[in-house]
Amino acid sequence: MPPIPARKVTEYRTRCKPTWCPGCGDWGIWASLKTAMAELKLDPDKTVIVYGIGCSGNMANTIRTYGFHGLHGRALPAAEAIKIANHALTVIVVAGDGDGYGEGLNHFIQSMRGNHDLTYIVHDNQVYGLTTGQASPTAHQGFAAKSTPHGVLEEPINPLTLAVSAGCGFVSRGFAGDLPHTSQLIKLGIQHKGFSLVDILQPCTTFNKINTVEWYREHIRKLPEDADRSNRLNAWKLASDLDRLAVGVLYEENKPSYTDRLPQLEPGPLVSQSLTRKNLTSLYKEFE
Repeated sequence: MPPIPARKVTEYRTRCKPTWCPGCGDWGIWASLKTAMAELKLDPDKTVIVYGIGCSGNMANTIRTYGFHGLHGRALPAAEAIKIANHALTVIVVAGDGDGYGEGLNHFIQSMRGNHDLTYIVHDNQVYGLTTGQASPTAHQGFAAKSTPHGVLEEPINPLTLAVSAGCGFVSRGFAGDLPHTSQLIKLGIQHKGFSLVDILQPCTTFNKINTVEWYREHIRKLPEDADRSNRLNAWKLASDLDRLAVGVLYEENKPSYTDRLPQLEPGPLVSQSLTRKNLTSLYKEFE
């Protein structure tokens, strides 16, 4: 088999430009994703990115791969269907914390339970930026926003502890202000066989004046690359520490993915299998 030719980041560009605010963390995630794809030499024609609704979803027209812009909170089931229909494709999901951990929370849990071979990249800035700054499910208790002028009453969703407890095989967190590290996490997530979570902390320069770039730099700690990733209890402890936010791979476990468990896919991807009609007459006899 001939070697896969090297690819440049420019190969994943389109003529469309994002409309994010200056200083938005989405710029860093966008650059990190394209860098990761280039370093993995992903073929744009064999890669599908499914986008949720929100500022993160505005990336849809700016990366040259196949793309699907889904409903709010429903990016994961669409991605699962694409992967089952053609498991030879690389399928990536881009969502936001409001999109993915709010309306899409149930899909998040079920996708991890099924261990669908998807890379879930979540833009986590604690607000619904596209609808002008309401508090998202990851907003800290007491956070004052348009929807909660007196402060958020609920406890925040912790996506990492949720992922560890739901049996996610790859749990990681990055920071949009550290492009090389975030790009590396995305690469590892794509290479992982099964469901991989890459939660990326990012600032919203327009609607979140608390969790700024400076705030994150003071509160995050980067895990060493040789840290033990196999200890689920330790991963839970790292994910539970909200004072020193661990960035890196917290947990990794290799196990069969959803499509690996489907005997119907052993002959090859569904899209490549014959559509010849089957004779079901023998099955009807028991109802006669």
